[in-house]
Amino acid sequence: MYKTLRITEIFYSLQGETRTSGLPTVFVRLTGCPLRCQYCDTAYAFSGGQLMSLEAILDRVASYRPRYVCVTGGEPLAQPNCLPLLARLCDAGYQVSLETSGALDIAPVDRRVSRVVDLKTPGSGEVARNRYANLAELTPNDQVKFVICSREDYDWAVSQLLQYRLAERAGEVLFSPSHCQIDARALAEWIIGDNLPVRLQLQLHKILWNDEPGH
Repeated sequence: MYKTLRITEIFYSLQGETRTSGLPTVFVRLTGCPLRCQYCDTAYAFSGGQLMSLEAILDRVASYRPRYVCVTGGEPLAQPNCLPLLARLCDAGYQVSLETSGALDIAPVDRRVSRVVDLKTPGSGEVARNRYANLAELTPNDQVKFVICSREDYDWAVSQLLQYRLAERAGEVLFSPSHCQIDARALAEWIIGDNLPVRLQLQLHKILWNDEPGH
């Protein structure tokens, strides 16, 4: 029986976030998410989509001749067949990243994949969904992301950074200002003031294309 996934969209653009920001990347956006973060900018991926076989997905990705592929959502790991898709993409020679909410187990993910794991802040409305067992699974190939909604969120994120020694566990720790909720310059000043071992992350795709579809 063919393995299938429910897909919202597959498109080619520049990576707007993470350590590969600015690099041409194919995005495979899976449908569905068990979380409802108050700042979510991809609510259109909660439902709908179309069923595609792994082979059809791989063919579509290959048509763009990419070097980088990002599997995102929604929450990709909510669909079990995400795991063989990630492995097949790695086998095809792409540099693969996975964007995940951090609420589901990342241990089964192929270790060749750079897992971008959210730690949900109190301001997200989903802080109780954080799966802290994931932190023990982190490697230097992985990245941890905080979306900061307020000064209180920032202080909480710093406490998590220090308590779990995230800068030592993961290759990158990313602090991103929540869209329209916090000034990016203020977040930059806080990071500088505290001399944090984190990367300020702005959403390049929003700066360039202002959330136009397909970017």
